Amino acid sequence: MDKKLLLKSHFHFIGIGGIGMSALAMGLLKKGCSVSGSDLVKNDETNKLEKLGAVIFTSQVRQNIEFVTSKFTNRLINFVVSSAIKPENEEFSYCKEKNLLIKHRSEILAMLMRTYTALAIAGSHGKTSTSTFLSTILELCTHNSSSITGGIIPIYNSNCHLENTKYLVAEVDESDGTIDKYKSDIGIINNIDFDHCDHFSNLNEVISSFKSFAKNSKKLLLNFDCETSRNNFYSSCKWSNTTAKNVAYAIIPTEINSKYTIGKYYENGNFISNLNIPIPGLHNLSNITAAIAASRMIGVDFIEIKKNLKYLKLPKKRFELKGQIDERSIYDDYAHHPNEIKETIKLGRLFIKQKNNNEFQKNRLIALFQPHRYSRVKQFNREFAEELSKADVIYVTSIYGAGEENEDKITSKIITDLIYKKNKNVSYINNYYEFTKNFYELTQKGDLILNMGAGDCHNFWSILNEKNYKNK
Repeated sequence: MDKKLLLKSHFHFIGIGGIGMSALAMGLLKKGCSVSGSDLVKNDETNKLEKLGAVIFTSQVRQNIEFVTSKFTNRLINFVVSSAIKPENEEFSYCKEKNLLIKHRSEILAMLMRTYTALAIAGSHGKTSTSTFLSTILELCTHNSSSITGGIIPIYNSNCHLENTKYLVAEVDESDGTIDKYKSDIGIINNIDFDHCDHFSNLNEVISSFKSFAKNSKKLLLNFDCETSRNNFYSSCKWSNTTAKNVAYAIIPTEINSKYTIGKYYENGNFISNLNIPIPGLHNLSNITAAIAASRMIGVDFIEIKKNLKYLKLPKKRFELKGQIDERSIYDDYAHHPNEIKETIKLGRLFIKQKNNNEFQKNRLIALFQPHRYSRVKQFNREFAEELSKADVIYVTSIYGAGEENEDKITSKIITDLIYKKNKNVSYINNYYEFTKNFYELTQKGDLILNMGAGDCHNFWSILNEKNYKNK
């Protein structure tokens, strides 16, 4: 879509409050388009959009569509949906009934990407963190970069920063099979894992969808440390955190603690420099290596990159310290797949180790987990139990269905029963209100509480504060 046609277009987002949909809506507003959208819940993103001039509906009824079609008669109206929108949604079904122009969110992102030198971040885990690190490096080193991501990037305090720049960092999603829509100048594959069991039947189907993405990338940047991507894709541009041989970019860690990571940086097997990175965790180091590698591939000066590494921060909901209540530290993390939980608990252990070195008291790692989707629990219940059992105390809440039907009557009990065989300190807690009500019985001073999941579990901190627990 050319610029003139874009300015003559109106976009109505069905489900505008989601982190991905709101980013696109914001980007289109910044491009000068008119935007409207509906969502059943108002949030920070819908409030930001309203301030920028978007028309926001807090219901999803046919009258919204009738209003939009009558108000924007002089514009080409696009009705935008994500895969989360069900066919029975009243707005969506009315658009289909009236043969209105419906576009998937992936088509809108693909259209925006075509107007930039696009660096697209794909992969099963770490996309938002890698997008955040790459966006920060390019912003500080080139001052010529935009971003659309699935998380809040600290340097912009937004999930969208779309300006008339040369580069665009775009986080692209494989969960619904639309990843083949994106064409990029540099395509980055962080790792490949079996997930999104509601869409894919097995790992081979996931690999196949990434192959479409790879084919549409002018240059491909691969994680050499991921066995699946290493064995199924070829690229001369690879990164690693385990070896500097046969890879274009490597950071070999020499020290990882709860505050920073120190490592030796190599290009094409040649040692370049020691790096001090203010982010802990081996999985984060992999994402940072990918961001540095992509920056180098477009010619960003290494000295500039090194100088700006001190400004790197994790996006929100990625091991985010929410605060302390009576000497209990509460962290939020988006981990909702067993391999993500594995890395998050490992990182939690680093923090516990640091605390135990400095205090006489034995600190505990508490995992508070809200499972996300019945299909994921059904597929990975053993893996969830394996990783969660590594915490000292485990609380598992009811499953956040994300709109899925629970045909197999799956409950969290399937996970807690398996954990109990490995670690007796496990309990089922119905919801976060119940946990909050019994907060002092379930926790003790010195606990590091890791609140993990991809549903509404991130309301936990505000629920705690609503109950008048005093921050100390």
